Amino acid sequence: MELHQLEAFLAVAEELHFGRAADRLHIAQPALSRTIKQLERELGAPLFARTTRSVHLTGAGEALLDPARQVLEGCLIARRAVRAAGRGETGRVRMGFAGPSSHLLVGRLGRLVRERHPGIELSLRSTTYAHEGLRMVIDGTLDLAIVRWTVEPAGIAHRIVTVEHYVLVVPNGHRLAGREPVSLADCRDEQFVALPADPGSSVRDAFIRAAHDADFTPDIVQTAPDSWTAMALVAAGVGITFSVDVAVGNVVQAGITVVPLEEGRTPTYSRLAWRKGDPNPALRAVLRASEEALPTPFLPEGAR
Repeated sequence: MELHQLEAFLAVAEELHFGRAADRLHIAQPALSRTIKQLERELGAPLFARTTRSVHLTGAGEALLDPARQVLEGCLIARRAVRAAGRGETGRVRMGFAGPSSHLLVGRLGRLVRERHPGIELSLRSTTYAHEGLRMVIDGTLDLAIVRWTVEPAGIAHRIVTVEHYVLVVPNGHRLAGREPVSLADCRDEQFVALPADPGSSVRDAFIRAAHDADFTPDIVQTAPDSWTAMALVAAGVGITFSVDVAVGNVVQAGITVVPLEEGRTPTYSRLAWRKGDPNPALRAVLRASEEALPTPFLPEGAR
């Protein structure tokens, strides 16, 4: 049983006239009659009772009527779904991000995608730090991620979405509170709360590099799974932490003071990253929406 046979059957069943059904299908009447006879042979039962004056459905024809409509309606739905997916109107985009500096960005993008492309599911994976996020984009586990890096990875397309500066976060009343800016070298005797080394926080990597450049190994007394926890630990007096200004600005936490760093004079950047040449139409639709939801900010000369 083929789709064109079911289409022919329904046309005759609804018109109850072979000539009108042939005109509706834009085929010759003899070809329509052959199609119906072939379908009847395959099913082993006559579908129509024919006389010189009329055409009527048999019991077998009545039994086939609803299933035939369901099959053709299912095929129509399938065609529409495939065409919509090909135009980027439906589909799924998997996005990774981590930390409060990304949450507002993801919220803005998610709202615009729902408004402009209700057929696209933006599937979000939080606590995806930079190294892990890039690896997952490259291996196809994610389609899109908000990341930071110091060396641009191969095979990745990207766009800068925020300009950030490294800062120090200390408890209120700390000896460094109110000073600005300070050098990380001033903190060699301090105890630190840090983000995790695994799965790979880029902020932690920048902290370790900056401490190395200042000629000391930081005393990390506790690792926090995210910036919210790190700020709470700082407020509790566990230690101080190295962070970015955007992340701190998005965390509501009493008991902390943000201190500008000499090492933060040179900005760092959060980027939207995806695989070069990814053919997913839904991803292209989300990237177009991102240009409005997360426009590229004014960048210092030479930033890329």
